[in-house]
Amino acid sequence: MFDAIVVGGGPAGLSAALTLGRAIRRALLIDSGEYRNARAENMHNFLTRDGIPPSEFRAIAHAELKRYPTIETQKATVNNVTPIGDGFALTLGDSSTVQTRRLILATGLADDLPPIEGLARLWGRGIYHCPYCHGYEAARGEPIAVLYHDAIMVDLALHLRRFSPDVVLCANGRAGELDETALNRLADNGVLVRDEKVVRLEGGEETLERIVFASGEPLPRKALFAVGQLRQRSALPSKLGCRLLPDGCVEVDDFQATSVAGVYAAGDMAHRPSLPMPLPFVVTATASGTIAAIAADKNLVATDTAPRA
Repeated sequence: MFDAIVVGGGPAGLSAALTLGRAIRRALLIDSGEYRNARAENMHNFLTRDGIPPSEFRAIAHAELKRYPTIETQKATVNNVTPIGDGFALTLGDSSTVQTRRLILATGLADDLPPIEGLARLWGRGIYHCPYCHGYEAARGEPIAVLYHDAIMVDLALHLRRFSPDVVLCANGRAGELDETALNRLADNGVLVRDEKVVRLEGGEETLERIVFASGEPLPRKALFAVGQLRQRSALPSKLGCRLLPDGCVEVDDFQATSVAGVYAAGDMAHRPSLPMPLPFVVTATASGTIAAIAADKNLVATDTAPRA
């Protein structure tokens, strides 16, 4: 019986495991090897590690975890979870089981990308989702485009005008969804709108060169900003009955506790109701992992030192 099991080996899970190790908790980190930022060449906005490749970041984190003898790591997937007494039993991909008193989910989100030829191949290598993560390198002074998904993409296109004088909003046949205010804002700020359906994105193995439409001339671009449909990478939150927010993320309180006693969630898969969307940043993921581990540890302390009835 572990004190805590952390499911997920990204920044949130690694941070939670580190904190549990420093609290001398017997804990297991289960890592499936699937990461939302796997396609990204570099990660940013992490002080002292700005620009580091995500794989190098994970390698450093695992080296640090080895300093703490109470922490175990295992490459595995978790297929099921069952409440047992004051804890949980997890069934792994090889049908083995492990048990824990407290559970920290850091399984992350996945991006279901628009079905446009070339988009998946260039995701993270010419096609990006976050101006704070990639705008400085990908967009400064370059011809760029934004693929319309919903109204927030209008704000993104206007935001990117700070990086480049040449921004085009590709409405992808949905320009009718843009009201007069949105169209005027775009026009007043020099953002061109093209409404033809996007059929293909062309370029090298890791570079975008042009956007091809169903009609009209192709559009030469160095970068495209787009978003996919977000979904939970793991079914564990649903199997546990964790309350979900309208955007599909797990609802947590200020201490990363879910609606299920003994279960915590960290990283982009979860957020407080007061936030309008999940935060996609490595630095916020690591912070939430630390908070989740501290909350789980304090909950165990309170349980173990409670007055006898």
